[in-house]
Amino acid sequence: MAAKITPRFIELTYEAALKSFWRKEALRKFLRASHVAETFVVTWAPDESKRDFLDRMFQKLQATDRGKAVIFEMARFLSEQTTFPDLRNWEDSVQKIAEAAKAVAELKTYLKTQDGSIRNEKEREEAKAKARDDRQKIQRSLTDKTKLQQRLDAMHTAVGTQQGGYDFQKWFYDLLDFCEIQNRRPYFASGRQIDGSLTFDGTTYLVELKFTASQADATDIDSLRSKVDDKADNTMGIMVSISGYSSVAIAQASGRKTTLLLFDAMHIYLFLSGTLSFRDIISRVRRHASQTGEAFLAAANFSS
Repeated sequence: MAAKITPRFIELTYEAALKSFWRKEALRKFLRASHVAETFVVTWAPDESKRDFLDRMFQKLQATDRGKAVIFEMARFLSEQTTFPDLRNWEDSVQKIAEAAKAVAELKTYLKTQDGSIRNEKEREEAKAKARDDRQKIQRSLTDKTKLQQRLDAMHTAVGTQQGGYDFQKWFYDLLDFCEIQNRRPYFASGRQIDGSLTFDGTTYLVELKFTASQADATDIDSLRSKVDDKADNTMGIMVSISGYSSVAIAQASGRKTTLLLFDAMHIYLFLSGTLSFRDIISRVRRHASQTGEAFLAAANFSS
């Protein structure tokens, strides 16, 4: 319903109905069109005035939800009137029409004000609901991030094992899903095993994951670069090595127009701690590589 039942609303609807129709039969037709029950309309006695009948009708309609809905429908119909056919051709038609137009205008203004008030109230309620939903999402997010950290912590004893590598692979793509970063899980291309890919800010990165006890070395870098070089020009590579990189590996990955970005466990824990989003971490390393040609930026140096 677009307005609240108030004494003023009843009064305005009543006056508009009373003044818009002079003949009883015209008023009856309007009431039937507004879905006033026929069983009630037929109780209108020949000697009962319009005002007395409307007094009875409005009192009865206010007693039920269905009746209130009928009042709203009547108010809408009345407020939409632009002409008053039943008030024509009387000696005082000009006065009757002027009074009816005034009553309808007052009703229309009231309805417009009420509609605006209810719209604002609805917007406030929607804003409250959104805030509650956002709080719930944040809480779920914190819970899910905690689970991601617990899963990673539980994998530490499996570092360097084949099963650990598989588990870390699944964990990393669960992290990307959590961060809503578009990704593709491991696949084969031209007979080569690709650990998967992610797409971020319009760039697709081939992913290489190292869950080994030793640091990634130059041969690991060469392997990823050769996979990247086989792909389209806009393709780059991301390596995540849980145990970090040798200095030779970092030097091998870096250089003019490097296509590789290197991440280690500290970057992951930077995200898990809530310090930065994983998107921001990728962006920071990418920006560093663009500015310096260095593929690796230690998490400890992000502020520099």
